[in-house]
Formats: sequence, C-alpha cells, structure tokens
Amino acid sequence: MIRSKRFPGLLSIVVALVLAVALGACGTKKKEYVERPVEELYNEAMDAMLAKEYSVATEKFDEVERQHPYSLWANKAQLMAAYSYYLNNFYDEAIVALDRFIQLHPTSRDVAYAYYLKGLSFYEQISDVARDQLMTQLATDTLSELIKRFPKSKYTSDAKLKLDLTRDHLAGKEMEIGRYYHKKGEYLAAINRFKAVVDNYQTTTHVPEALHRLTEAYLAYGLNDDAQKTAAVLGHNFPSNEWYLDSYKIMGKEVAEPKKSAPWYKPWK
Repeated sequence: MIRSKRFPGLLSIVVALVLAVALGACGTKKKEYVERPVEELYNEAMDAMLAKEYSVATEKFDEVERQHPYSLWANKAQLMAAYSYYLNNFYDEAIVALDRFIQLHPTSRDVAYAYYLKGLSFYEQISDVARDQLMTQLATDTLSELIKRFPKSKYTSDAKLKLDLTRDHLAGKEMEIGRYYHKKGEYLAAINRFKAVVDNYQTTTHVPEALHRLTEAYLAYGLNDDAQKTAAVLGHNFPSNEWYLDSYKIMGKEVAEPKKSAPWYKPWK
C-alpha cells in the first residue's frame, strides 16, 4: 500500500469518510411509497381507535385522506381523526381538525356532528368559576350555533342541556365578581354584575341570589326605590326562595305582595 510520507494514514481517513457518507445515505433512504386500498387503511384506523390507541388511529385516518383525498372515505377519516384527538384529550388539535372539516364540507350531513364535537371539545376544558371562562364562552357560542343551524339534529337535545350548564357557569362567574365588588364597597360595579345575571341569564339558578344582592347593593348605594322594586320582583317570582326571605328581612312587609299595577312590576319571563 502506498502511504503519504507527509500525512501518514491520510488515505485510510479518506476511505473511512467515504464509507460513512455512503452508509449515511443508505440509512436516510425513504421507504418506497405503496398505495393501499382505502377500506384496508380505514379499517386499520378504526381498529386502532377501538383499541384506544388514539395516536395511532389519528395517523392512520390521516393516511386515508393522504392516499385517497377524493374518496368518500377521506371525509369520514377527517371526522374520525378529530374524534380520535378528542378521545385522546387533545382538544386543541380536535378543534382545528373540526374547523377544517366544517370549512371544506359545509353541506355535509355530518356538519352538525362536527359542531357538536367541537362544542364538547370546548366544554371539556371548562374550569371552575374562579378562573378565566374563555372556554365556557366558546362552548356556549359553538353549542348555540349548532342549535340555531340544526334545530332538528339528534345532537341538539344534549347540546341544549350542556348550553344550560355553560350559561349557569357564566352566570356564576358574574356573581363571583359581583360579590367581590360588593364586599369591597364598590356598589355600582357590583350592581352592574348582578344586573347582567338578571338580564342575560334568566334561566339560571343564580337569578334569585342576583336579585337579592341587587337589593342589598341598591340599599347600600342609597337607591331605596330600586331596592324595593327589585325585592318585589324577587318576591313575586321566587316567593319561597331563601334569598327572598333574606330580602324580606331587610326590606319589610311592603315587598311581600307587589301590586301588578305598579309601573315597575316585572313578572319573570
């Protein structure tokens, strides 16, 4: 073997480098693409989902769309990929996938389900009233859209139940803030919060307390007439409620039976 006198072992180093590059190229060689029957891919994805291998299922559903983008199976795969994300608690990914499905297939018979699953993805992220209620508001908006656009959908009944809960949650947040202001003596700010509950969340469980707190705040703020009117409304609509009993104690007998002829008389909707 001929060796360089100046650089001993140089040839060996060059050969080693050439071999390393060649081996690296072999290692990074991509697998040959093989198109598979759409039914086979879809069934594998469903099997993975049923086995609770949700990440695997998502990849396989995506592969259905990648290999057969114009087939009816691709539409189903998009929706099932979103469902797999949802089952895996990857709510953000599910929402993105569902928005894409709604945008690409606005006339699909499955759009109602897409809205429903999107609403659930927000709903599952709702936190207690002490924290930010962005997810509650987004769930409310999405479920309301479903009910508005698809009133006869089989998902509408459950959406209405969950919508009642989200509204109650939002009302609870308003009440928490109102109580905070009331405790600090910032009665005008408290009044605005309690009024928001009375005006915007009339079907929630928080309304009787909101009316009572309004009565207290009006009295503290020196608005005695408004306090009397509010207590009367509370008495008419919730005569047996514990919050009315509290208002009765601070307002007296004159609010027990409001006259229907009074200009401020307001039966509950």
